[in-house]
Amino acid sequence: MEAEQYDSVKKMIEGGDYTEALALLKSLPDNESETLYLSAVCERRLGNKTAALGILDKLIGQHPKHGRAFQERGHILRELGHTDAALAAYGRATQENPSLHAAWRAQAELLLNAGRMKEASRVKPHIERLLRMPKPLLYVLDMLSQGFVGKAEKTCRAFLVDNPRHIEGMRLLAEIAIKLNIFDEAEFILESAVLFDPSNTELKTDYVGILRKRQKLVEARDLALELYRDDERNLHMKSQYAVTSMQVGDYGTALELFEQLLTEMPGEPVTLTSKGHALKTVGQTDAAIECYREACREGIIHGEAWQSLANLKTYRFTDTEIDRMEELSRLPTLRSFDRVYLFFALGKAYEDRGSYDIAFQRYSDGNHIKRSESRYIAEHMTEEFEEQKRLFADLTDTRGGFEASDPIFILGMPRAGSTLLEQILSSHSQVDGTQELPNILSIVHQLRSQFNKFDRLNYPRAIKDLNASALFEFGKAYIDGTQSYRGSSPFFIDKMPNNFRHIGLIKLILPNAKIIDARRHPLSCTFSCFKQLFAEGQEFSYSLSDLGTYYKDYVKLMDFWHECFPGDILHVQYEDVVDDLEGQINRILAYCNLPYEEACLRYWETERAVKTPSSEQVRQPIFKSGVENWQKFEPHLDELKRSLGETLFSYQPATAQAKS
Repeated sequence: MEAEQYDSVKKMIEGGDYTEALALLKSLPDNESETLYLSAVCERRLGNKTAALGILDKLIGQHPKHGRAFQERGHILRELGHTDAALAAYGRATQENPSLHAAWRAQAELLLNAGRMKEASRVKPHIERLLRMPKPLLYVLDMLSQGFVGKAEKTCRAFLVDNPRHIEGMRLLAEIAIKLNIFDEAEFILESAVLFDPSNTELKTDYVGILRKRQKLVEARDLALELYRDDERNLHMKSQYAVTSMQVGDYGTALELFEQLLTEMPGEPVTLTSKGHALKTVGQTDAAIECYREACREGIIHGEAWQSLANLKTYRFTDTEIDRMEELSRLPTLRSFDRVYLFFALGKAYEDRGSYDIAFQRYSDGNHIKRSESRYIAEHMTEEFEEQKRLFADLTDTRGGFEASDPIFILGMPRAGSTLLEQILSSHSQVDGTQELPNILSIVHQLRSQFNKFDRLNYPRAIKDLNASALFEFGKAYIDGTQSYRGSSPFFIDKMPNNFRHIGLIKLILPNAKIIDARRHPLSCTFSCFKQLFAEGQEFSYSLSDLGTYYKDYVKLMDFWHECFPGDILHVQYEDVVDDLEGQINRILAYCNLPYEEACLRYWETERAVKTPSSEQVRQPIFKSGVENWQKFEPHLDELKRSLGETLFSYQPATAQAKS
């Protein structure tokens, strides 16, 4: 019945009967998004702009991703002559719903009228894309933006059955796969689309994006360079090349390009923040802070810059900055990810003040939003861990692999001290420190999508079908693929924490690799993860319950790997390193067959790029203040303790010695 009434309202609006439409809307649920939206449209067209804005504020407060609400807000602000505010509203509208042709067109018109030709040129491709898009795909784009992923996927796949090489259809299906976290399928679709239309710049830009998500950073950078060389005046291509250069560790090129971009777009907050990331990574902390603070200046809302300051760990917010963050976080029109950034930054700010109850609430606020947007299912991860155990318990023939001795894997839970161990080892003259290398994950994705079978447990099951030749080739491919990240030292570090899930695969393809399990007290580690806003890939960290389950499963899997490969894995406890740095360094070097070097004991003096959240902490001598950071928040951690269960009660740091 309500659907029919809404249809009647829309017909009245189309016919110009706004007063009658409003009267009918009053008989419909006043908190329904459609009631609010259509009421705002009627009020605007009747000339009641203040009333319309009030309705839209309420709608956006309840539904912050309502693209049409932002478009309507843009129309009102444009009519009032507030050009910059209208542009911001239209930009938010198209961000939330790229199918809104009117919002794209309005942006182009306002930018052209203001003489902002470069910015207008960036809008043009989006308008052209919509104009050439068939109606079924416009529907897909609209459904996708409203969160109806199932409807979007069904319609898109049906369209591609009849139009199997339609590039826009393939781009949309890849976007759907990304939203569903099926990155391997998205890559396969986009790779195929590029083969069909190799001159399509927008398509190749999408492909760069999925390569970055798949951690195929060298390939992403090569393609970004190709696109940049084809159009060096294109600011987006320059920015894309700069960011991918930074991701592969070419900070010189990245910083040079960021400088050029900021000359052409002075004060642009996204570029300032990216420049800050590059400066932080190479140890120029003061210069990074200057960039981040400039991106946080009055009149700019860029949550990532605030979170980047918090992520330095050593930065302390002023009272004025805290008040401003609180004020920004309450804006009803704030983008969801900006709100998340601000909540995590506020959590750190209040923690530094000693206001632990408020700090916990802000961390929880940020995590709640992230968890609500996540598709993570803890039971699925547990199932994969159990499948690893079943597979390797039955795997008797482990011969094969590439017998290289140069990789040293440092793995375990995030926030467990792996960056500290990497900094210590990379201070040795025979060891190259690299970064969190994507190469093992790439092999995992390859096995998971084998035969284009995107089955959740196709990996690890596909491992049992690998013969000695395949194991050798995978091992060799790993060594060859990591060359671009290393220097000339005989050994190198791969510090991807979640590689603990793939130790069985690592030992099959690289039987001589060294593996160090960095471990930390269950509550210290998990609560530190809860406080840390990871870039991506750690979706278990947004819930105390999920965190406890993941840590518990991690310990059980590591116990299994130790049984499977006795003596081959070194367990290093973070608390032991803090208590006896020199003793633990000697132990680690002996395991790696490396002679003692004094530089390892003075690891903080080693100059190298550090990309993880612990970058500032490992550039100073070891400290004990963060070992038991959870205790100040203990009144809030009952759920985490319940989820950890027996793993918490049976925890003993002495196991580090027992498993050496």
